[in-house]
Amino acid sequence: MNPSRNDVTRCRWCSADPVYQHYHDHEWGVPEYDAQRLFEKLLLDGFQAGLSWITILKKRERYRQVYRGFDVQLMAAQSDADLQILMQDPGIIRNRLKIQAARQNARAWLVLAKRTDPAAWLWQFVDGRPLINQFASHAEVPAITPQAQAMSKALKKAGFSFVGPTICYAFMQATGMVMDHTLDCFRYAELGCGTFTVEQQ
Repeated sequence: MNPSRNDVTRCRWCSADPVYQHYHDHEWGVPEYDAQRLFEKLLLDGFQAGLSWITILKKRERYRQVYRGFDVQLMAAQSDADLQILMQDPGIIRNRLKIQAARQNARAWLVLAKRTDPAAWLWQFVDGRPLINQFASHAEVPAITPQAQAMSKALKKAGFSFVGPTICYAFMQATGMVMDHTLDCFRYAELGCGTFTVEQQ
């Protein structure tokens, strides 16, 4: 699947930025079942709060560098001094609350992993399989759903932060728990019928 930038119809939210288009064409809405990658995407969506997704997407590689591939053990063990060093890094979002939340969420993830499979636990909110929506336009796509509200409530109870229902729904869209490519988008024909490609990013 290598469509040129001009010969396909994409979801309206996708701009002409090639980074955004690649993300839309290869990642967004593709079911993700790997626990490590789900952890990364959950944290990245938390970093996005109040910002545009393209801002986070362009900083993703730096996040992967400073967090050593989103190493949960490493992140959970960070000291306050480590967090202060991150506050000086121009390659990431230098928001103290978000940086502290990343450490808190890594610790919460480890606690969760001791009692269950985090991937299966997250997927339980859609009964373990993607919800395939059929939205004709971007205006029909919700920002919050009951499933996202339930996930948010459970994550907060488990000790996570920056996991409000809007963030959770964006996470569910990104990881293919829900498939919200609109009907006119070329990816709908592939993801909507369960035939899709996934690439490691």
